[in-house]
Amino acid sequence: MNMQHGRDRFEVEIGDENLNFTKHVIDDPKVAGRQLIKAAGMRPVEDYVALAMLSDGRLEDVGLDELFDLRGHGAEKVVVLKADATYRFILDSEEKVWKTVVSGRVLKILAGVDPARHDIYQEIRGGEDLLIRDADLVDLTKKGVERFFTAIAQTTEGLSVLLPPRDAAYLDNRGIAYEDLVEGGQRGIVLRDFPLPAGKFGAEKADILLLLPPGYPDCPIDMWYAYPWLKLTATGIDPRQTSVPHVAGGRTWQRWSRHNYEWRPGTDGIHTMVKRIERALDEAA
Repeated sequence: MNMQHGRDRFEVEIGDENLNFTKHVIDDPKVAGRQLIKAAGMRPVEDYVALAMLSDGRLEDVGLDELFDLRGHGAEKVVVLKADATYRFILDSEEKVWKTVVSGRVLKILAGVDPARHDIYQEIRGGEDLLIRDADLVDLTKKGVERFFTAIAQTTEGLSVLLPPRDAAYLDNRGIAYEDLVEGGQRGIVLRDFPLPAGKFGAEKADILLLLPPGYPDCPIDMWYAYPWLKLTATGIDPRQTSVPHVAGGRTWQRWSRHNYEWRPGTDGIHTMVKRIERALDEAA
């Protein structure tokens, strides 16, 4: 939240292209871009652009002469960049804009992750994803839209040894706790305390087991498994196609037979499986 100082005075942080921020006090949260650029000490004003960093991570242009309500947009930070050129790119599936080059550290900050705990990767079409270190610079002027994603740093303790970095990053960003399960020929992950639709089952949360086939993520995850056993509150019976038990990790799981015949290698992963699970739970009858 922007802080109010006395009557109609607000605090905003203004940063440069390296995201070094300084605090400024303005008379009103409704400001024009030129006011922010002047506050940053940049001249001539017309050579710069002001971008508000919104609470959901998006960057929104603050026009030179158009009033922009910082408080109304949930913005407490603004970056001021040279207006000679800005370029569009994709970061964790969200569209961003920046100058001609961007550093690994700036990408992490724009993604809203802890730079010390996360890595940033550039997607390379037809090749291996490229690790971008904090001091590395990426040229955004090349043909096409560059794509990046964040992942938990591989030096962090407790990481899955089974999941690709993109999957681990998704679960981390969603706040979904998980652990590996390796037992005999079974390899999988357990999503801990997965929330269930309110009032639909005799529990509010369940652990969800996903068995990872050889060749994952190019090969599809098929069914999934719940613990404890879930029954519909309204009828007291099992949902359709969920009555077969499966033993793993010392527990008897309930198999949800929800086959996947349209897996897209290179696109699908844990993020799409989670959506399938959420939909199956919502639609269970």
